[in-house]
Amino acid sequence: MHQSENYSRRKFLKTTVTGGVAAAALPSFIRAEQLEKNTNEIPSSAAADYPSELDEITISELADKMKSGEYTARSITEKYIARIEAIDKKGPAINSVIELNPDALAIAGALDKERKEKGARGPLHGIPVLIKDNIDTADRMATTAGSLALVGSKPPKDSFLVQQLRAAGAIILGKTNLSEWANIRSSHSTSGWSGRGGLTKNPYALDRNTSGSSSGSGAGTSANLCAAAVGTETDGSVVSPSSINGIVGIKPTVGLISRAGVIPISHSQDTAGPMARTVRDAAIMLGALAGVDPEDKTTSAEGRKSFSDYTQFLESNGLKGARIGVVRKYFGFLPQVDAVMEEALGALKKNGAIIIDPVDIETLGKFDSTENTVLLYELKADMKAYLDRVGTNAPVHSLKDIIEFNEKNAKAEMPYFGQETFLKAEAKGPLTDKEYLDALEANHKLTRTEGIDAVMDKFSLDALVAPTDSPAWMTDLIDGDHFLGGSSQLAAVAGYPSITLPAGFVFGLPIGISFFGRAWSEPTLLKLAYAFEQITKVRKPPKFLPTADVRV
Repeated sequence: MHQSENYSRRKFLKTTVTGGVAAAALPSFIRAEQLEKNTNEIPSSAAADYPSELDEITISELADKMKSGEYTARSITEKYIARIEAIDKKGPAINSVIELNPDALAIAGALDKERKEKGARGPLHGIPVLIKDNIDTADRMATTAGSLALVGSKPPKDSFLVQQLRAAGAIILGKTNLSEWANIRSSHSTSGWSGRGGLTKNPYALDRNTSGSSSGSGAGTSANLCAAAVGTETDGSVVSPSSINGIVGIKPTVGLISRAGVIPISHSQDTAGPMARTVRDAAIMLGALAGVDPEDKTTSAEGRKSFSDYTQFLESNGLKGARIGVVRKYFGFLPQVDAVMEEALGALKKNGAIIIDPVDIETLGKFDSTENTVLLYELKADMKAYLDRVGTNAPVHSLKDIIEFNEKNAKAEMPYFGQETFLKAEAKGPLTDKEYLDALEANHKLTRTEGIDAVMDKFSLDALVAPTDSPAWMTDLIDGDHFLGGSSQLAAVAGYPSITLPAGFVFGLPIGISFFGRAWSEPTLLKLAYAFEQITKVRKPPKFLPTADVRV
């Protein structure tokens, strides 16, 4: 079912929460015409044409090589810049990086000098990372959310999370392309496309989608263009592109990472999160990003639990005795995905997890409408607050201004899809409206009290598990995205954490598994995800194939 009203930072779901799909709605990768086209034309490994000594290297390995003197921060940065030129701008032209930091090499040199004189600040000292182009930097890079309307905008200071990364010694290598305005402009959008950045391609199959809205962060990390990246999520925008691009993504509890200086959709659901190739690297990034910020009151909310080092929770035998509930209502949208999940569940059980299957969350499907209402209200209010923060340095000052800009520049900004969601948000009133307050209360009741918390109490669970998303679909600029199913909504609306990591492949396209649970349960989720990763080691780097290999 196409739920055109179900606004989400990454998607507009086209299935019900039960995952049911009609037989006529076969995914494009098993259509007969695709089978006919894909005979012996697919090269065995296009990736062989683009080798890199940094392929699949971890943050810890990079740190060790800098400590030994084999690498420097500058040499690593130079290698990643060369890699971006070779495969992001040329070759397969992934187009995941919207802008390189012109000061990256100078910053790397300064960090090398500091290492020699004072030692390393920590595990991220001299490590190049990419951040999404909706995260403020007060440097020579732009912050536009992929929109031409914000070209020329000059944030007054770094976002808090960028301050955290810089303080940790990370090098902001550049900014990544995204689904414009984090995929909230239209219900018929194509993920990975923005007016400023164009289309990002999936590194596993170039004609397939990257998902959104953190498209460039997902594709760039998977293609080894950086050590790790930062994405943002309102509903699925970290976990979906992580799943579809075969990497690890953490959508933390809302309030763990400051949103100050991040172009918003919804203060009740928005959060940034790390995206990396391993659970350990994602945990390292999470520790650096987390922090209390006076500009974001949620980061100092009562009951908040934060750690500067999340690697302390990584245990190879972390599955032993863990009680994990299977949310079966998120299964059933594709048999091949179910098969991957059954293998994953078998691995969990074999390694000591206690699997409760199924666990029924009765509220699933009952908060679609209220989520939409909250996102529309908060989009209008939060966008105004962000633009007020930028002040006179912003070329637009309200959602109304953005709408008018898009109308005047429709050829460049709206060649494929419109802005009907923006128009609906602009028509909403203030956050004191009863409609908004009732919807927000319903969201928290249905996803928290009667949702995640209720089922975890009932079965004494440590975590819930479900398939993260479908395989990547064929990019379609005419009809937009073709999601079959996904499990992001429950944790997203609750503001609770979720972690996705690779679980398997369908026709060479990655499939992710999601662990999610109560507020502030990142330590438990990391322990489970790390243990699963160590016993399965599913991650395979992309081959930059022109199309998916659907040969049976």
